[in-house]
Amino acid sequence: MRCPYCAGHESRVIDSRDIRESNEIRRRRECSSCGRRFTTYERVEEVPATVVKRDGRREAFDRDKLLNGLIRACEKRPVARADLVRIVDHVEAAFAARAVREMSSEEIGAILIEELRALDQVAYVRFASVYRRFEDISQFMDELQRLREGRETETE
Repeated sequence: MRCPYCAGHESRVIDSRDIRESNEIRRRRECSSCGRRFTTYERVEEVPATVVKRDGRREAFDRDKLLNGLIRACEKRPVARADLVRIVDHVEAAFAARAVREMSSEEIGAILIEELRALDQVAYVRFASVYRRFEDISQFMDELQRLREGRETETE
């Protein structure tokens, strides 16, 4: 750490304290060259998560945007907000597990689709209609038929 007074490169830490409001550590240092004391703040540099859109654009991952999309899909459905937050947490965990914090919107959508299918089938179809860009009623019917076949297979 460079001394702000003499630009010396050697200093020693006198005191360290965690800052409760953030993930920072406050350090009191003493310069070995001039003997003056100064304070530094240390925090982990987080690499922002990036979403690669279908058209190749990249944008920062927005947890609130994802949660709002799920809330819209579950509107007037008996789905707890805590369940939706858990789904978004699952997506964030998928980002954290990667060496490169980048994920395609298709990968994110696949995670959401599977989670919603297990949570609420109506919300699943609503979300799938936007995510898969349903153009007409036949695509809705095909998806409903796949859901029905899946449920019949489970009950047998």
